[in-house]
Amino acid sequence: MLEELLTYDKELFLFFNTLGNSTWDSFWMFITNKFSSIPIYLLLIFLSFKQLGLKKTFVLVVTAILMITVTNGLADFFKNGVQRLRPCYDLDVSQLTRLVKNSCGGKFGYFSAHAGNTMAVAVFFSILLKTKYKFIGILLFIWAAMVGYSRIYIGVHFPLDVFSGMVVGLLFGWLFAKLYIFALLKLPL
Repeated sequence: MLEELLTYDKELFLFFNTLGNSTWDSFWMFITNKFSSIPIYLLLIFLSFKQLGLKKTFVLVVTAILMITVTNGLADFFKNGVQRLRPCYDLDVSQLTRLVKNSCGGKFGYFSAHAGNTMAVAVFFSILLKTKYKFIGILLFIWAAMVGYSRIYIGVHFPLDVFSGMVVGLLFGWLFAKLYIFALLKLPL
């Protein structure tokens, strides 16, 4: 059953990865670049400050940094533990993969830290800002989906790597939002 799932995953990867063309490569490289998300992070901090004030926003930023650290650390743990090869190292698909960037990254790719971190941020801020900014969740989930797809497009992750990362991000985003809300009830801010 697992082998069948991995075979479908590889087929799905090749379908989505080979849809790409040089016209769109720079766009998806921009989306996948972690530094291109800095304006989104700054906007989220600004919106949080407007809604919560300085002290609560400081606690929120510390909580978000901790959340990303935990999500990223778990991705590294799984990559080294599961040791699923990235598409460029997988002999079944490496010759057919459109690798858009210069290198594939580390040898192992399960699960995608990019997808996990982005989804965690999307869920975390969606929960905390939804009362004042009604459409923030939709916009953040679109952003997270685009970052996830970019990892397949540029050829560095299989769809299952991205999906698993998004599920982990969803769980950690929810958990850390609840921890933040709990902390606010306990801290004299």
